[in-house]
Amino acid sequence: MVQRSGQRGVPVVAIDDQVVVGFDPQRMQMLVNKASQVNKASQKRPALGLSIADASRMAMKAGSLPVFGAFVGKVAPGSPAERAGVKPGDIVTEANLRPISNAADLEKVLESLTAGSRLALVATRGDRTLRFEVVL
Repeated sequence: MVQRSGQRGVPVVAIDDQVVVGFDPQRMQMLVNKASQVNKASQKRPALGLSIADASRMAMKAGSLPVFGAFVGKVAPGSPAERAGVKPGDIVTEANLRPISNAADLEKVLESLTAGSRLALVATRGDRTLRFEVVL
């Protein structure tokens, strides 16, 4: 610890690249909280590659009958969703066996996924029902 911090005081605690000399519980807690937030931010869910909106809202704008699901507005080139075959205009109605009524429902499913996860999507495209398997 002397080599790392240059300090000979006791105790010396290192949290990430910060050194705390002596007993300073408030500073240690602040550094632990900061390190925890950084770790959570680095563990963000993988990108699906879709821009989505509530399908019912999009249908109302178009003057159509209400539709439930997550409307796909854009699909990022090279994204997992594009590789699986999802296209703009699709309406996602199910994700990993969970019904999707709006964009927020799909976001909730995505929050629980990590890189390498598989995502089973059911969507409508016109009058067809399609099934996609997306590897994140």
